[in-house]
Amino acid sequence: MAKTATKNDIITLPNPNLRAKSKRVSVINKELKKVIRDMKAATLDWEKSRPHEVGVALAAIQIDKPYRIIILRSSPDDKADSKFNVFINPKITKLEGEIEEDYEGCLSVKDIYGKVPRHTKVRLSAIDENGQPVRIKAEGFLARVLQHEVDHTNGLVFPDRIKNLRNKIFSLTPEGKLEKIDERAVASLDILR
Repeated sequence: MAKTATKNDIITLPNPNLRAKSKRVSVINKELKKVIRDMKAATLDWEKSRPHEVGVALAAIQIDKPYRIIILRSSPDDKADSKFNVFINPKITKLEGEIEEDYEGCLSVKDIYGKVPRHTKVRLSAIDENGQPVRIKAEGFLARVLQHEVDHTNGLVFPDRIKNLRNKIFSLTPEGKLEKIDERAVASLDILR
């Protein structure tokens, strides 16, 4: 019996695989379904050790599987709801609305948050784990999460989206508060290209 993925299977920067483009999925087979189960298991296991955070979404590359797959929590505000939606070969078909900066964290960028500019509305197309087409219109937080995860499939991590680091990188304290990191100290974090 193959082992189930855990939080220890989530790769973090500076692992170079996080900046590689993922492969398009052509067949949904047993191996791929295992990758999806492992993505869910790793996210939930990570979340158990994080009292102030919720595992909202994950891309397959974050467990070192270079497939264009993302999972998204059905209820991002409810830690008790452990269901996820699966998007295979996700593609943002339209960016809309304003561009706003807001905080983002990432399971692959340990204990660091950044103020990242993103569009407030997106349209996304994909297929689900049964091979059925999916189209989504999203706005606000959901639009931000989808852009973040699709970025992962394209080899981008949220620090790559921040143009001027001054006052935009934060660390998460043990009490769950965000604390500004001095821009000179950011270079030592090994999260930048």
